[in-house]
Amino acid sequence: SLAMVPQEVLEHIAFFAATEGFLGPPSGLVPLLSLNRATHAALSCRHNPHLYAQIFAAKFDVDAAARRLGSGKLSAAALTEELQRRSNVLKRIRGRQDAKAPASDKHLRWILWTAFLMALESDGKNERQLLEYAQVNEWLKEYLFDPKGASAVVSSISVSDVWPRNSDELSLALWLFWYMLQPDDYLKNDSLFRHTSGILKVIALGAHKYPCCYPEWIEFVPRSCRHAPTVVKHFSSEISLVAPAPAAPAILAYLTLVNKLGVSWVDPAPKPLLTPMNVDRRIVRKSAERDCDWARLCTLADPKLLLKPRLAGAFTPGGLEGVWEGIFTYTEFTSYAALLSGAPPSVLQKSLVAQHRQTIKIREWHFIEPTVDPYAPREHTRPLAPGNPTRGYIPDGVEAYEHSDRLELLIPGSPKPCVYLPWSTVKKMNAADRVVDVFLTGEGHSAWGQFNLLGRVRPSDGYISLSKEYTDGDRGKWLYRAYMVGNANGNLTGRWRDTLSPPHMPGYEGTWVASRRR
Repeated sequence: SLAMVPQEVLEHIAFFAATEGFLGPPSGLVPLLSLNRATHAALSCRHNPHLYAQIFAAKFDVDAAARRLGSGKLSAAALTEELQRRSNVLKRIRGRQDAKAPASDKHLRWILWTAFLMALESDGKNERQLLEYAQVNEWLKEYLFDPKGASAVVSSISVSDVWPRNSDELSLALWLFWYMLQPDDYLKNDSLFRHTSGILKVIALGAHKYPCCYPEWIEFVPRSCRHAPTVVKHFSSEISLVAPAPAAPAILAYLTLVNKLGVSWVDPAPKPLLTPMNVDRRIVRKSAERDCDWARLCTLADPKLLLKPRLAGAFTPGGLEGVWEGIFTYTEFTSYAALLSGAPPSVLQKSLVAQHRQTIKIREWHFIEPTVDPYAPREHTRPLAPGNPTRGYIPDGVEAYEHSDRLELLIPGSPKPCVYLPWSTVKKMNAADRVVDVFLTGEGHSAWGQFNLLGRVRPSDGYISLSKEYTDGDRGKWLYRAYMVGNANGNLTGRWRDTLSPPHMPGYEGTWVASRRR
């Protein structure tokens, strides 16, 4: 009789029944739970949360959540609750529920936040559950690119010729689309490729409608986020998070698809494109690569971190150091001017997009928090003040002089320079946790010529801003802004902008991406 089986043996039987098949909810438990009241009581979530915690760890990734939330937040009861929540969400995605209109806003937020956080925490298991069991890419195709999709993106652009509403749900879906993107799925089907990339083009290039960052790029130390956080139930905690801005994943996905194809489909006469971007989809799918992305969500929801002029975990010192290769794109100026004057998205969809390769070399310089020793010599006890947003947050009049062991910033009216240290010195000092400001210098070249770079990293969210000035003088100055999406193997993705337009007004903008040279 099964009633005579010891509890420990019964739990082993239940565990193997639940995990015999890796994908999907632990449906193998259902026959055991339905056997009789005694067995149900011994194996129920209420009476045996440790069993379900073990099942959760066998089916989903745990390391990232423990690293970010603290192991104290991952009790057996918390893992059991999360197992139930994810099982329900995965089944809804697999069944294509809420992908098409009409859809419940409450269910959409629940599905998208749960799947998005699973992607952020994936070390392999979460991604398999999303891709192989839930088939989340099929759900996203319907939600984002179907004429009846609940996002209303296609109906807005193709039917009404109006700009789709920027919402948290749209942002989360685009980030999830980028994290899970498998370009070959779209390149095998020409009509699907043209339709998908045409929709992504509107969001990627529509800079006046879809921001790259929260808060606004003009603020180095933000006064507030102005973007309401969402309270999300994650494991046993209710945490406040701000959904990331929608532009970065749209830019990455759009340029990845267009460059993977190898021909310029926006031109009636197809022509070879430049060398495709180096976007290695195998490397980046580890949770450690997304620690900064996670920190950014939390920082923007916490005024204590957001308003502090120091690094808050959304940028890893040393991460930008080195050589980067990529492309920048631009549309016809007359077409973009029409957009800023109120033209509908169809004007952007019909516009030709040009692109050029560029290579940049970036050097990081770091201001280290002063030691507590009052007698320790130091020229400045505070980093450089916030400055001109169109000059990479550098105050007007400040001059930078590079030396092998330091960067000296000459500030008007100050008798001594403000000194920043190179990354090599910071590593030797083991002082990465004392970095409070990051200054950037560099140079590069493109089809337009040689250029120099100066800029800074916004401490609260790791937003990178670089002033790009061509050495021949004819090409002028441009402002390149970006996030690093991913850490060591991440991609720089964002938008460039002209520096003649006032910062608080829309200007002439295009996109750019870069990957680290391998």
